[in-house]
Amino acid sequence: MTDRGRTALRQTADSFTVGPSSLHWDGDRLVIEVDEIASPPLVSRLRGRITLRPHALSTVEMPLTPDGAHVWRPFAPSADISVALDAPGWHWTGHGYFDANFGTRALEADFTYWTWGRFPTGNGATCFYDATRRDGTTLSSAIRFDGQGAAQQIEPPPKARLKRSLWQVRRETRADPGFAPQQVKPMLDAPFYSRSAVRTSIDGEITIGVHEALDLRRFRSPLLKPMLALRVPRRAHWRFD
Repeated sequence: MTDRGRTALRQTADSFTVGPSSLHWDGDRLVIEVDEIASPPLVSRLRGRITLRPHALSTVEMPLTPDGAHVWRPFAPSADISVALDAPGWHWTGHGYFDANFGTRALEADFTYWTWGRFPTGNGATCFYDATRRDGTTLSSAIRFDGQGAAQQIEPPPKARLKRSLWQVRRETRADPGFAPQQVKPMLDAPFYSRSAVRTSIDGEITIGVHEALDLRRFRSPLLKPMLALRVPRRAHWRFD
């Protein structure tokens, strides 16, 4: 990821370009072209294509704060994905999804902690969103998506603790009573953030999905800002030729 200025941005109805990377719709496929430099410690060229074909598109838009300053958009709760990066072993196809968060304020201005999980099911996918806001209020939401992208808010199963991350970030998710969720694959570990593949049980169905935990109290620490600058460099003056 690279932070870039306005001169590096181009946008149309079906495409979005930032610097040398872009995404655009090609019929029913979302094509993502990546051309970046990987961050330390493995500084290298990261180039290739990711193609995502949604099983269905959802119109769900879920506010995360009462005033709507933060919104979650699960565009494609279930999808097929193909990855073809210019590196040995970085070619694969599988199951995926496409979502995004939008906001008009910084996350750390309104939240202290959250966890999120998206778990595929036999009929679609189930997502859990749990957050603690800085004013002391909480968000606890569970949404079930069917194969056509239709959403239904459901009663979430109980919270269940996960083992802390390598950076000791607290983690929890949702699971059937008595079931102990487990991490099956690490994806990203940072002092304030963890992303991993987690096995849980929902309505008696064992499923492995993507889980994240975000500690915004740590993120606000001035000690972390120099580390972020290394991981997400800024290129304010990039221009199209």
